[in-house]
Amino acid sequence: MPQKSCAKVFASAEPRRLPAGRTILMKPDPVRLEVFHHLLAAISEECGALLQTSAISPNIRERWDFSCSLFDGKSRLVAQAAHIPVHLGSAADSVRAARELLDLEPGDVVILNDPYAGGTHLPDVTMVRPIFEKGRGEPIFFAVCRAHHADIGGSVPGSMGVARDLVAEGLVIPPVKLRRAGKLDEELLRFICANVRGPEERRIDFQAQEAALELAERRLLALCKEHGSKTVMAYAEHLMDYSERLGRSLLAAIPAGEYKAREQMDDDGMGGGPFTLRLNLRVGRGKLRFDYRGSAGQAEGGINANRSIVLAASLYVFRCLCPARLPTNEGLFRLLEIQTDPGSILDPYSPAPVAGGNVETSQRLVDLGLQAMAKALPKQIPASSAGTMSNLTFGSTREPAFASYETLPGGSGAGPDHAGASVCQTHMTNTRNTPVEEAELCMPLRIKSLSVRRGSGGAGRFAGGDGLIKEVELQSACSMSLFAERHASGPPGLRGGSPGKPGVAYLIREGRRKRLPAKISQSLQAGDILRIETPGGGGWGRR
Repeated sequence: MPQKSCAKVFASAEPRRLPAGRTILMKPDPVRLEVFHHLLAAISEECGALLQTSAISPNIRERWDFSCSLFDGKSRLVAQAAHIPVHLGSAADSVRAARELLDLEPGDVVILNDPYAGGTHLPDVTMVRPIFEKGRGEPIFFAVCRAHHADIGGSVPGSMGVARDLVAEGLVIPPVKLRRAGKLDEELLRFICANVRGPEERRIDFQAQEAALELAERRLLALCKEHGSKTVMAYAEHLMDYSERLGRSLLAAIPAGEYKAREQMDDDGMGGGPFTLRLNLRVGRGKLRFDYRGSAGQAEGGINANRSIVLAASLYVFRCLCPARLPTNEGLFRLLEIQTDPGSILDPYSPAPVAGGNVETSQRLVDLGLQAMAKALPKQIPASSAGTMSNLTFGSTREPAFASYETLPGGSGAGPDHAGASVCQTHMTNTRNTPVEEAELCMPLRIKSLSVRRGSGGAGRFAGGDGLIKEVELQSACSMSLFAERHASGPPGLRGGSPGKPGVAYLIREGRRKRLPAKISQSLQAGDILRIETPGGGGWGRR
């Protein structure tokens, strides 16, 4: 579908009846609607730029593993930056948790990471700042910043290891006030920093997150002063209606019906698996219903995904079918229905571990959704991409003390008119590579090789993209954790295309090579070499 501006869509649109209970707004000026779309998105982008340049951890400063977004006073997504899909699609639950559990006032900043109270997984620390206009007793907007920290405590450095419960994965922070009426809670901050590795790095990165939120407040209040808060809030509502309207027109172009797909997670790192994921995708009546009932029960290891993650992955699948310039906001969420089984891998009970649900299960849910959608739109959907973020952490509390985290790219799936891209981040992640110089400067290790895994993409009329080969030599003893998927079987091709090669990991010690499981936490010694080969993407079509 050709891309349309907000102005063009609303200039030609007929007035519509809104559901009962919704505010009826005057028809917006098309030009102003387009302007407000970019003004609100630009605030999120600017906040992200400030966070990125203010943080000191390589994971935030270099890899850009963070997201910024804006919500209205009703906890509805208004605008976001082009950051991390798995963060942005789930951030609304953080705002709702902050509102429901706390009495908010001007100058407050709420911090949280609890996956069962608005969070995703523990390393993703979210901050929420309510934005008040003078004379109003309730927030008119919320600014949200979520960043993945290289360590948040737990049994292993990096907080991404194999664990049996949430507490072993890291420090659990329920929604609490880090700042009250503008005053920092130093005792809370000391408590958090005393339970993580690299406390000074965490402290400064927290300050960077706060600075991003303070900038969002200044920009939004300035916008309200210039145009009037009623106008700004009205156009935020208009933007949601626009996204909903265009989303419905896109749904109308998808053949109505039910489309089923099945996928599986390799294992949970605790000896269990494989774990089946099922989807019955129903298209019709202006809605997309993602029915995941019948998926496996919750796992003992940390591949469980809470409903926030399931919603984010489902939204992403639909968003991939939309024009690039379409604003992502509450309007698109209105078109989705999510069904899960409580106590399942996609709707676990606390304190089930969830570290990999955010990064690994989310990727497989995208594969699942696209496979179902391919039955409705067989000539538009690409083959499966790498299907894993290949999470790698190193760390030590001994000198030199450090903690690091990164995701390793793989190959993207080929499409009906193009080959897959090689060595790129796909789907639910949107981060960058850690520069070799940065890694070697900040950590006691050496990058022996970093190259394309030639021939790992699946064959077909269009070949899948190739994965990555990375070899890391340790200069001192430390702990390592790998949390990956697609090591048992490669990403499937589509319409006769071949699957990509599965991932593989090796430990090379004194010249001897030992294959490692995809999910493992273990100690390494100086001179050890870790070799990771990430999966290639699936091919599309027969040769």
